[in-house]
Amino acid sequence: MPVSNIIQIQDIHKSFGKHKALDNVNIKIKKGSIFGLLGPNGAGKTTLIRIINQIIEQDKGTVKIHGELLEKKHVYKIGYLPEERGLYKKMKVGEQAVYLGQLKGLNNKEAKQRVKYWLEKFNIESWWNKRIEDLSKGMAQKVQFITTILHQPELLILDEPFSGLDPANSELIKNEILQLKKEKTTIILSTHNMNSVEEICDEASIINKSKKILDGKIHDLKDKYTNNKWTIVYIGNKMSFTNAVWGGWKLENHDSINEKTHVATIELLDQLKISDFIKGIVNHVEIQEVKKNSPSMQDVFLNVVNNG
Repeated sequence: MPVSNIIQIQDIHKSFGKHKALDNVNIKIKKGSIFGLLGPNGAGKTTLIRIINQIIEQDKGTVKIHGELLEKKHVYKIGYLPEERGLYKKMKVGEQAVYLGQLKGLNNKEAKQRVKYWLEKFNIESWWNKRIEDLSKGMAQKVQFITTILHQPELLILDEPFSGLDPANSELIKNEILQLKKEKTTIILSTHNMNSVEEICDEASIINKSKKILDGKIHDLKDKYTNNKWTIVYIGNKMSFTNAVWGGWKLENHDSINEKTHVATIELLDQLKISDFIKGIVNHVEIQEVKKNSPSMQDVFLNVVNNG
């Protein structure tokens, strides 16, 4: 296996009774990257995450970390933030974080130092003696994030890490994730928030109905599902715009920004180039902006899931 791949998931099958949760799934994840694990509810993402975390075992196939078959010793190299948050409600923040750090191999002194560092970094050192049950969902989410990264894992698995966070705290966690990437931590991000995927992921896989149906670099996935639609902002007469070029295009949308300025969404057909279209309209209207309409990851996701 190439050194650049920290995780290699090969021919993974998993069934629960008659239900096939994973069917011949193959994924490679590069070291130091942020990898989006995407799919609708019930697609098999959580099952795959639990296999990587050794919570359950696959029926067939292998998972390798740094080229070694996954085994118990690797649990100390992995940090896992589950979608179902797992903090003990009656325990205090500080003692719980220290306890969870020790479960991941830190001694008591190391754990206390690191908990203190992160609470101060997040400006929540006053929470040390607060009980989890007295925290809001967003506050508890920040504590859980700290406990997940406390032992400085090589592989970090985050399942809906922004759930319950307000925009300011979402930005805080996002920036910490990006900083961890700079420090060569490999991150698997499982989320339904496609904006987050576009913002921070390098690559992604989409799983649907137990199968991997698409994977690749984010920009390649978007390019694959691009269309020939363009947005044009111009000053002039709307009728002059629509009559300037005959054939080879269709008008998707045509709105007015003000009395003189308009915005049109067009789709080019029959090999008509945008340069040819612009030549056709430039003597009839004053062009302000021409922009190609690139698909979002939300568009890509809906396309492959609905048509897959």
